[in-house]
Amino acid sequence: MKDITKEYPGVKALKGVQFKLKKGTVHALMGENGAGKSTLMKILCGMETPNSGQIILGGNEVSIPDVRTGIKNGISMIHQELSPVLEMSVAENIFLGREIIKKISRKVDHKSMNQQAQELLKEQVGIELNPALKMKNLSVAQMQMVEIVKAISQDANIIIMDEPTSSITENEVEKLFALIRKLTSQGKSIIYISHKMEEIFQISDEITVFRDGQYIGTDLSSNLDDRALIKMMVGRELNEIYPKEEVPITDILLETSSLSKEGKFKDISFSLRKGEILGFAGLVGAGRTELVEAIFGFKPADSGDILINNKKVNIKSPQDGIKNKIAFISEDRKQVGLNLIASIKDNITLANMKSYCIGGIAINHSCERRLSAEYAKKLNVKMSSIDMAVGKLSGGNQQKVILAKWISCDPDIIILDEPTRGIDVGAKAEIYKIMVELAREGKAIIMITSEMPEAIGMSDRIVVLSNGKMTGVFDRNEFDQEKIMLCASGVNKEEIS
Repeated sequence: MKDITKEYPGVKALKGVQFKLKKGTVHALMGENGAGKSTLMKILCGMETPNSGQIILGGNEVSIPDVRTGIKNGISMIHQELSPVLEMSVAENIFLGREIIKKISRKVDHKSMNQQAQELLKEQVGIELNPALKMKNLSVAQMQMVEIVKAISQDANIIIMDEPTSSITENEVEKLFALIRKLTSQGKSIIYISHKMEEIFQISDEITVFRDGQYIGTDLSSNLDDRALIKMMVGRELNEIYPKEEVPITDILLETSSLSKEGKFKDISFSLRKGEILGFAGLVGAGRTELVEAIFGFKPADSGDILINNKKVNIKSPQDGIKNKIAFISEDRKQVGLNLIASIKDNITLANMKSYCIGGIAINHSCERRLSAEYAKKLNVKMSSIDMAVGKLSGGNQQKVILAKWISCDPDIIILDEPTRGIDVGAKAEIYKIMVELAREGKAIIMITSEMPEAIGMSDRIVVLSNGKMTGVFDRNEFDQEKIMLCASGVNKEEIS
């Protein structure tokens, strides 16, 4: 790809960038959110059209005006933000747009599609999954694996993977990496976008870095390390990745007693104090998200008690959660956290509309604009204006908008479910600083994270769940990655020597 330029109204996303991919290699594409990585890849697969520049494939210049043309040219993309058709089955999603048709009746051959989908899932990524299941009944991790199978099944020569491991378990990551090595041995090329440094150095042959829509450089992975790569990405060294500070931790604000939900979690009892960041560790499927959804009222518990300020509360809906001054930042920005087609302003004010109404009826638009702009500025949202659609922002800036939305409600308890999933090191550092500032203000924070360094780096205590049960609680002076991982795999803390 040569001299690729892409402009949107008020934004120059790519400024004459270049990118070169070799056959049979894994090429990592790195950069902060908003650097232009995903935009360039959308141009390559036909989702976007460049304003200028060339795409040369196998020595010949090609035009890729749409996704169908991209697929014909052997290019497939696994997107960071999943977009399955939820009411359709696993098999229907895998073969979407290229359904198997019966020769005589010309009807869709669901039996053949189900059979082939099941074989692909088992052979390619090693998972047993009913292909007739609707996508809406799958976990985020399962949806991610289906998307991976869908891309591979298109028999592409170039496969773009945008944050493919953001929602899958370590075991599934190993299977994915084994698959990537198998594909490259067959001469296929992988473009790999991830913010996880360890993955990049483990799987890639070369690394290209973008910054602010510009090409910074390319080097062999073996020639770089974490420090050098971060400096290329952000233009500076990040000496303090986890800016944890000691802040006063005072009274118990939230308690749960024997909280249970059939098939999800059982007998969960813990406390959360003002000024505390309480980390929740565990493998995907441990029940962490289901637990905090129950505390917020999104999917209430079947039994057990929730106490706030030592008083038992009845939380059966998100409205109840908000009334009890609880904020919930979901791991799924696209489906739950944001209205992507709405403006930054409308998203920030969405959870607290009463504050912007006159007499409880009419919206005070000038007040709404002023306060939403203040919160966007406070959280350093990079935007052209507060009227910009949230869907046009990078993942890190979208996360800041969600935080602004909930902070504007002045909550006492803030639940963060995978708060830095799919965002770059620079944006992560900003999110961490916001968390520290909130804790300093006396807010009580629950943080679910699948990244162990993040849990250890930012938490005051860590609660570990495995298969819906608590297996250990670690104070900061007890943090030990190996012991926490043992608890996450099902060993009780008391059994660890």
